[in-house]
Amino acid sequence: MMKTLVSALFFAGAIGLSAQPVSDRPATPPGERSALSVRSSQYPRISSDNRASFKIKAPEAKRVQIDLGKKYDMVRNAEGEWTCTTEPLGPGFHYYFLIIDGVPVADPASESFYGCSTMTSGIEIPYPEGDTRFALADVPHGEIRMKRYFSTTANDWRRMFVYTPPAYDQSGEKYPVLYLQHGGGEDERGWSQQGLTDIILDNLIAKKEAVPMIVVMLDGNTRDFDSELFKDCIPLVEKTYRVKTDKDSRALAGLSMGGIQTLNACIAHPEYFSYIGVFSSGWWARPSGGGRGQGTEKYYEILEKHKDDFNKGFKQFWFSMGGKEDIAYRNCQTMLKRFDEIGINYTYFETPGGHTWPVWRESLYRFAPLLFK
Repeated sequence: MMKTLVSALFFAGAIGLSAQPVSDRPATPPGERSALSVRSSQYPRISSDNRASFKIKAPEAKRVQIDLGKKYDMVRNAEGEWTCTTEPLGPGFHYYFLIIDGVPVADPASESFYGCSTMTSGIEIPYPEGDTRFALADVPHGEIRMKRYFSTTANDWRRMFVYTPPAYDQSGEKYPVLYLQHGGGEDERGWSQQGLTDIILDNLIAKKEAVPMIVVMLDGNTRDFDSELFKDCIPLVEKTYRVKTDKDSRALAGLSMGGIQTLNACIAHPEYFSYIGVFSSGWWARPSGGGRGQGTEKYYEILEKHKDDFNKGFKQFWFSMGGKEDIAYRNCQTMLKRFDEIGINYTYFETPGGHTWPVWRESLYRFAPLLFK
């Protein structure tokens, strides 16, 4: 009995000596870690009402801000740690910068992504409970594959990312193809990382809402997109992967800059694609602006001259916008008005969110079920 009591007292004493009193333990910050916080960081954090909290140690800095499109001033404590909490943010992926004494930099507490023509930070705001469209699910999964190739257009090595649907390696079947383009300031990684292309397609295919398809994500940063697409990309895809090669088994879509590339390519080469998707984009409303709008009249002339052929040949001519706050909204509305005057058939979808990845994820989720049916 005495031996048992001594053992128990020794154990309790050991625990008391080694364990930190509850009152002295570091308090767990409120909210949940962002899904894109790096492994060693507790920040950024997301509250239940979708406010984001940030923390950075920069004792020598004079001013620190968070830039999420809107700038938030951070507050410094005695230890040189800067913190701030935003207003509620919309669900989905958002780029953001730390601005330290006027210099925008990526937050070392978060994963970085190529966007805004630089490596910047990303934060993922949870979707409402029950909205699982963009969530990893217990369904059969496809793969994102990286394919390096030598581009005769660029006279250099380039790469593309290719989504292959579940059972691609076992089926022996041939699949239709969606060629899917990123926006300006991004590259071939955009749709597979920020856009969650594989998760969106996996979930749609599992519910039989979309047919199994291959998705090719090409680097649109090229001097001649049409040449890159038609001379380098499509021949390589059709040689390397089991794909159908007829017009009705090809789709082309893109966001922002990729939307303009899509428009130009499909109007100039309508024999290649039956399904067209243009997200947050449109030909420039004004011909000025550094010449970016020059040359678009030729596409309207082609559409007007061959209106019936386009209306019959495009099974989907699908446009989406992130509401009036989308920076491409005016361009798109001006263009669609011209389409109405010419008599071009199209489908239009609008969702709040501006010129952002949540809008483009939603656009792909809506567009993919319309393909190859």
